[in-house]
Amino acid sequence: MFSFRTTPLLEQSDRTLSGGRLALLCNQVAWHPDTGEYLFETLERKGNLVKVFMPEHSFYGPVSDHLEAVEVGSEIPWEELEGIDALIIELQDVGSRYSTFTQLLWNLIRMLKEKDAQIAVYLLDRINPSGRQIEGTMGSIGLPQRHGLTFGELAYLFYEEANAKFPMHIISAQAEAVNKELMPWTIPPFTDFAGLFTSHFYSGQCLWMGTNVSYGHGTTRPFEQFGAPFMEPLYDYNERHGFHGWNDPANPIANPDIRIRWTRFVPAYGIHAGQPCFGFQLMFIPGVSYHALNHALRLIRFVREECPEFEFNGMERLLDDEALMCYLKGEVDWDVTSEYIKVEEQKWLRKSKKYALYDDQPWRVK
Repeated sequence: MFSFRTTPLLEQSDRTLSGGRLALLCNQVAWHPDTGEYLFETLERKGNLVKVFMPEHSFYGPVSDHLEAVEVGSEIPWEELEGIDALIIELQDVGSRYSTFTQLLWNLIRMLKEKDAQIAVYLLDRINPSGRQIEGTMGSIGLPQRHGLTFGELAYLFYEEANAKFPMHIISAQAEAVNKELMPWTIPPFTDFAGLFTSHFYSGQCLWMGTNVSYGHGTTRPFEQFGAPFMEPLYDYNERHGFHGWNDPANPIANPDIRIRWTRFVPAYGIHAGQPCFGFQLMFIPGVSYHALNHALRLIRFVREECPEFEFNGMERLLDDEALMCYLKGEVDWDVTSEYIKVEEQKWLRKSKKYALYDDQPWRVK
């Protein structure tokens, strides 16, 4: 049974919520301006919240002396759900299949289906900070790199594809004050999702995680800058090749929808921690539609071709697409790859619109 509800969770009259044993899956974003509390604090006072599941790095300190707190990764162990009548979910997803929350949701729905569980799931939907724009190709999980759906819409899609029967209730993003009073990046869903501009770069710049280049992890600009100690020789690339800067339209990494600045940074932690990294800062142009994945693919291929020390480190698993991997290895041209991505995005648009719960629809950069 699936339902889409337009009244807030605390106004729902379901007996399961008022008298059942409740568990909550949330992180630090589950704070509500209307109550001034985290959701677990509000639910605990009602007396039937018994367990809180938290993705890693969620809360820094104890949740409550009276609640069992369980840290989870990409799945919730079944034994932790036994005896639970309803699971409430409030997580801020970031609009990309790279998110561990997406994998967690997928695994949860599949497990409840396989166990033929009758645990009622209530998901408090939130605005997607990456908006409705889509990018990329569908990997093994069936989602592109930037999918354009809310977390509730993803749950709806996974629920239907799993042919699940347990009660699934999505609380509309428009029902909760948090979506009306706070921007979706106000409370970072994880430490590297620093703010507004992160959402414009995340679906592409995540790919540096599959290399030996820093994506800005350990700096104040994660996903907005990238570099490595071995990229220093690129400083005079434009002079050697006759380009008028990195934003010269003829430059192989130039993009008319973004500004590129040569920079230097020292990560405080993560890859190349404490070492000067040389690379680039990407600067978003307000009002311009930027295809982060397309640009990131070109950037990675450029660094691979120009820097002998560059290495792939898990890119095949992260990218999850052999055709795109062939482009990064220099085996096919960009025109072929670009057309392939367009076809894949059209497929996803047709599929995703069936699961849109709101008036605005996913769209792609033409």
